Amino acid sequence: DPKVLAALIESRKRQAPYAGAFLLKEEPGTDPTVVSGSDTEQNIYELKGKELLERLHEVGTLAQITSIQGDQVVLIGHRRIRISELVEEYPLTVKVDHLKEKPYDRDNDVMKATSFEVISTLKDVLKTSSLWRDHVQTYTQHMGDFNYPRLADFGAAISGANKLQCQEVLDELDVYKRLKLTLELLKKELEISKIQEAIAKAIEEKISGEQRRYLLNEQLKAIKKELGLETDDKTALSAKFIERLEPKKEKCPPHVLQVIEEELAKLQLLEASSSEFNVTRNYLDWLTALPWGIYSDENFDVVRAQRILDEDHYGLTDVKERILEFIAVGKLRGTSHGKIICLSGPPGVGKTSIGRSIARALNRKFYRFSVGGLSDVAEIKGHRRTYIGAMPGKMVQCLKNVETANPLVLIDEIDKLGRGHAGDPASAMLELLDPEQNANFLDHYLDVPIDLSKVLFVCTANVLDTIPNPLLDRMEIISIAGYITDEKMHIARDYLEKNTREACGIKPEEVEVTDAALLSLIENYCREAGVRNLQKQIEKIYRKIALKLVRRRAEAEDGEPSALTAESDGVLTETSTGEGAQDGAESVEANSVEKASETNLEAQTNSVDSTTDLIENPLDQAAAEEATLQSEKIKSNETETVDKVLVDTSNLTDFLGKPVFHAERIYDQTPVGVVMGLAWTAMGGSTLYIETTLVEQGEGKGALHATGQLGDVMKESSQIAHTLARAILLEKDPAKPFFANSKLHLHVPAGATPKDGPSAGCTMITSLLSLAMNKPVRKDLAMTGEVTLTGKILPIGGVKEKTIAARRSEVKTIIFPSANRRDFDELAANVKEGLEVHFVDDYSQIYDLAFSDTEKSEE
Repeated sequence: DPKVLAALIESRKRQAPYAGAFLLKEEPGTDPTVVSGSDTEQNIYELKGKELLERLHEVGTLAQITSIQGDQVVLIGHRRIRISELVEEYPLTVKVDHLKEKPYDRDNDVMKATSFEVISTLKDVLKTSSLWRDHVQTYTQHMGDFNYPRLADFGAAISGANKLQCQEVLDELDVYKRLKLTLELLKKELEISKIQEAIAKAIEEKISGEQRRYLLNEQLKAIKKELGLETDDKTALSAKFIERLEPKKEKCPPHVLQVIEEELAKLQLLEASSSEFNVTRNYLDWLTALPWGIYSDENFDVVRAQRILDEDHYGLTDVKERILEFIAVGKLRGTSHGKIICLSGPPGVGKTSIGRSIARALNRKFYRFSVGGLSDVAEIKGHRRTYIGAMPGKMVQCLKNVETANPLVLIDEIDKLGRGHAGDPASAMLELLDPEQNANFLDHYLDVPIDLSKVLFVCTANVLDTIPNPLLDRMEIISIAGYITDEKMHIARDYLEKNTREACGIKPEEVEVTDAALLSLIENYCREAGVRNLQKQIEKIYRKIALKLVRRRAEAEDGEPSALTAESDGVLTETSTGEGAQDGAESVEANSVEKASETNLEAQTNSVDSTTDLIENPLDQAAAEEATLQSEKIKSNETETVDKVLVDTSNLTDFLGKPVFHAERIYDQTPVGVVMGLAWTAMGGSTLYIETTLVEQGEGKGALHATGQLGDVMKESSQIAHTLARAILLEKDPAKPFFANSKLHLHVPAGATPKDGPSAGCTMITSLLSLAMNKPVRKDLAMTGEVTLTGKILPIGGVKEKTIAARRSEVKTIIFPSANRRDFDELAANVKEGLEVHFVDDYSQIYDLAFSDTEKSEE
């Protein structure tokens, strides 16, 4: 207020530089804790005279005016005063009483203790805030030393409490009470300063955690560099890459070395935090990790390779022969070139495991990747380095893993390559699997040519039809037709049974699976070309045996009688009753003709040797003799008890359930209009009946209706067969208008199986002619061959599978097209054994063969 200011200046001139300072009371009805801002100040200046006096607190401070600069007045408080009466309204002038503290005892212990606590708290507060230290200095300069009242006043002054609390201290004349009030304010201030510190700390940690870490890391680097302990990141990285490349530097192609050097130089210029830095680092990582020019030493020992291949697989002579040829060429040249071999065959014939065996025989590193369902070209050719998370293709990953440039790479399921939106992987494989091009295979990620000419690629496929022709052309096809019963017996005995027994923890002497049971298992449960299902069934048998053995042991430990008869669960004990012995004897008899089992007793084998006419004897007589021998042996060894689980044809169903397959032969002697054909399926070969019957006869009703889920090719075959059969009948018996007047129905069971292929033509003609002439075809005959409208027989596929199927159905005579003679000649002797095979060019030859027996018998 200008008038107040003028009065103060006047007062200073009069050598009485004092003024009274009083606190203004809050406006009635307002909350003292809420600050309302400039409006309140505006109201203060409007207050005058009595109104102003009423709003002032009674007790105030006598203050000395030290300086007035413009409208700013600096005061120093000296002592308490109380307003007694009004002198002048404007500027407000009042009479005052000077107040003194109530007398107090300076040596009072409580007073001392309180003052010490105030001082101690003040010190704590001063530690946290440097701002308050200036207050202390100012106070000591102007006010002199502290005593109890001054201490209390100072404490309250700097405590930062609200106006009313400070006014309470000012009003209080009792020194002890005043000290207590101050202590309260200071303690509160200390708590606030602690909270302030905590808040500051939390925010500082939040903001500066990363910065501090960065600074510390930089300091650490600087210190290490100074001490020579470690170079900086980029130098260390470059050193690591150079060190990794050093052993293969001489063998590394010059164009690759140039790229690596350029990238290393680029890495030094890039900032470690940039995204380009990581891309370059990963690229160098891949480039230096590849085995440039590093080859594993190959083993060209043909005898060793033969031994390894025979150890792992039974049969498969053509595959083994091809691998041995490859090794022999390598031995003569002194170095081996990569090849692309494709093993095709039904599931479970061991294509993938052959790949592993070849790698072992050649002493090459083995890497397998399956491309079944693969639809992204980047999996083969790699991503370009522009993508985030770009990776090289499978081939580069393979070389990094195996660490040699001449591994054996098995590409599994190449016939199941997908085709997605990201290009056609089958076309991307062309460069990889071309012996002429893969010396410079270019991966999109690496972008430098890689030499894959020394890699031996082995592909596997179930069918070749789905492989695109350009890809098929680059591969050397080796067909694996599957195994005949004889081969399956060997595989089961020498490989599957042994492995399964070890896997189940069963000792060889605890179990015996007879040859008859194994044969029955193969014929009735596992007829497919491969042996995967056979392995599953053998595992099933051994799991059940394991359970039986464990149960028996548990019962024996509990002290319960473990009388398990041979009939119930196939457990044969040498201290069993006569009934058990009888069962054992029968099982021995069942396969003594084929091979004396390892576990047959000496007496039995002697008996077989001495009784040369055992086969001619009736079964019951032989069984009785063997039972007698068995019982004698049991009596002599009553003390010895060896428990053994016996699996025979009689109890095979207990282990595996009812047979899955039944005999494929529906007819012992095929009736009129029925002929046995031979078919090829993805699971191997099978026999197939073609049946024709007469629906109705009448003038001009000649027609043919075909059923059995036939494909388009087979439907056309039936039309050709109908036309040709009509022509042949016209030639043989011109007077018989059978086909012109007969509505015929041709069916190929089983009706639920889709069938297609051209090789059923000759079988269909024979079936139609058999019905037309009312003559059944000769017994035990099966045929296959594609036929033309002029009666020529064209070659067919799957000769081995069809021959195996014919043998399985006990067919004695087979008719094949002449063009397939070479395929048949290449078959193993045990496959061809006991078969009468005729090779024909024209249908007339089939006619003579099919109906010759019946014509002779009629004559």
